[in-house]
Amino acid sequence: MKKFCCVMAGLALASLSSWANADALQVRSMAASCAACHGTHGWAEKGMESLAGKPKDDLLTKMQDFKSGKKPATLMHQIAKGYSDTQIDQLASYFSALKK
Repeated sequence: MKKFCCVMAGLALASLSSWANADALQVRSMAASCAACHGTHGWAEKGMESLAGKPKDDLLTKMQDFKSGKKPATLMHQIAKGYSDTQIDQLASYFSALKK
């Protein structure tokens, strides 16, 4: 019985681990779509805003302002509307964790 419990606990941990890994890959995939304007790994070319290493709260506020229409833009307000609040939070976490 003890061996069965250990095996079940191991399977549960393995499945949680794969879910976390899938989420990380999904967030990286979402972030890749930002590269066209904000550069690979969030390092933008001159004239565009770099996202790498920015404080998460700043990124969240800007994205929510774009999404609500509070902050005007040519394109970002449309892009932001395509993300859920959870996805925006994930993207803000991702970019804030990158090196400047």
